Amino acid sequence: MSETPGSEADGPEGVRMTWNIWPRSKVEASKCVIPVAAAVSLIRHSQELTVLSYPSLRCKTCIAVLNPYCRVDFVTKMWICPFCFQRNQFPQQYAAISETNVPAELWPQFTTIEYALPVTDATPPPVFLFVLDLCIIEEELEFVKSAVRQAVSLLPEKALVGFISFGTQVHVHELGFSDLSKVYLFQGNKELTKEQILDQLGLSVGQRGPAKAMPSAVAMSHHGVVNRFLLPASDCENTLNSLLNELQTDQWPVQPGNRYLRCTGVALSVAAGLLGACVPGTGARIIALVGGPCTEGPGTIVSKDLSEPARSHKDLDKDAALHFNKAVKFYENLAKQLVGQGHVLDLFASALDQVGVAEMKVSVERTGGLVVLAESFGHSVFKDSFKRIFEDGEQSLGLSFNGTLDIFCSKEIKIQGIIGPCTSLEKKGPACADTVVGQGNTTSWKMCGLDKSTCLTVFFDISPSDRSTSPATQSQQLYLQFVTSYQNPDGQMRLRVTTITRRWADSSVSTEELVEGFDQETAAVVMARLTSLKMEMEEEFDATRWLDRTLIRLCSKFGDYRKDDPSSFTLNPNFSIFPQFLFNLRRSQFVQVFNNSPDETAYFQST
Repeated sequence: MSETPGSEADGPEGVRMTWNIWPRSKVEASKCVIPVAAAVSLIRHSQELTVLSYPSLRCKTCIAVLNPYCRVDFVTKMWICPFCFQRNQFPQQYAAISETNVPAELWPQFTTIEYALPVTDATPPPVFLFVLDLCIIEEELEFVKSAVRQAVSLLPEKALVGFISFGTQVHVHELGFSDLSKVYLFQGNKELTKEQILDQLGLSVGQRGPAKAMPSAVAMSHHGVVNRFLLPASDCENTLNSLLNELQTDQWPVQPGNRYLRCTGVALSVAAGLLGACVPGTGARIIALVGGPCTEGPGTIVSKDLSEPARSHKDLDKDAALHFNKAVKFYENLAKQLVGQGHVLDLFASALDQVGVAEMKVSVERTGGLVVLAESFGHSVFKDSFKRIFEDGEQSLGLSFNGTLDIFCSKEIKIQGIIGPCTSLEKKGPACADTVVGQGNTTSWKMCGLDKSTCLTVFFDISPSDRSTSPATQSQQLYLQFVTSYQNPDGQMRLRVTTITRRWADSSVSTEELVEGFDQETAAVVMARLTSLKMEMEEEFDATRWLDRTLIRLCSKFGDYRKDDPSSFTLNPNFSIFPQFLFNLRRSQFVQVFNNSPDETAYFQST
């Protein structure tokens, strides 16, 4: 569900809406059945955009960015913001503008444009911290070793690399000490605080001097603390290959009838603490390669005793999964830590058994990470997916870091929230709706990681206030602006601004205009995501019945029929395949969990 439907149809804006003509009131919007929402692909077409080398010009009241829909007075050098109607003076650098000399951000065809943000220091390199599970058989370990070797060889020379292995204990490998293998050990059965982790690694504030802002690439290259654990790929490739050659499966004895003692939660806590101390605020990914369930310490999903089966959907429904809620709480806290640091968690789970994707999903999703589920590290699903993270060229995913999204909208519009790989920054304002969907109560969101396929679903509401006093009553248009700042794969900071307009329609008089603006493909994606969210958040939610009622209400509202004559029913072509979408959705693995494990369901429903 991370892809926008019909990616070519969304144009350079990367925005598609369920309704391209909006009802004027909150009441009329509720009668439309399908929510007013947008599927926004944040950086899909970035390579094709015009990039400006100067800063964006902002409205002094609402801080929206200058765009083609602003009214401009070339005589007085003023521009009027379409969102708050504030009159703004152009600064001195725009003194030469005229009707025949218009800056690029005002050109009608540049409704989406990018600004290259000035770099005040050397660009920090991306960081890749591999966290490898050793509680696997020898054959699987060889597969995963080969994958890591290939990944390191594909990384840019300046990219920083770190390595952690874990089994019953966590091993943090000091790559900067190549003459002798040096490892820091952490017990896997204890929950460690961030301070304890940093103290044991020699990274606490007292041991490394005063805390500073995120160091530059130049500073980091001479930073002894960072150099101990994180080295440029070109410098540590030989050391890492030697380490991988010597690496063995976990040697801790496993009693008959028991599972491996695997401390996945502690390993990820240590990884997060290491990155938080060494490279806070810069683009970094924790790449977790996990081969089985966590049975030790925080994040445990099942006991070591094989007689206890891993939790099933029936267990979750009956609240009989002993470890589930505690594990989810642990990963929610880990997600908060990673988001605060600006770091991403990617999960590659390869096992015949469940590994805890259902519990770990919150950490991956809120940081914008990737999830791959396979049966073996030797399977093509894992090998091909893992390789694509590091590949360049046309196959590149366009992995980007440290994204933030701000949304500006006309005064009559409120934002309910977002479903997708992001976290609310809790920036409240008049544009926040009372009803919350997903990550809401904000107009600003954090995305630690994003790529060309990242798609967010934004839900809107119509303000119930009286529109007659608004200056917008003279206009039939509404406006939305999506402002995304992010660090692209080359390490450059970019600001992407997309401004779109749609038209109001008085649906209380006629629904014909609304029908003409309905996008059934986008509506299908929105309903799939909304259904998945409700299944996760609402205990008594019956997805099949809800989808059935939704379709019945939609057909009652927009279908043409004669009472008591089923054969007379017809739907406008704009709705023609939407019933099929919902019919297949209600039978799909997104809704039907029968014969699926909680891990598989979490994977299928991952946004």
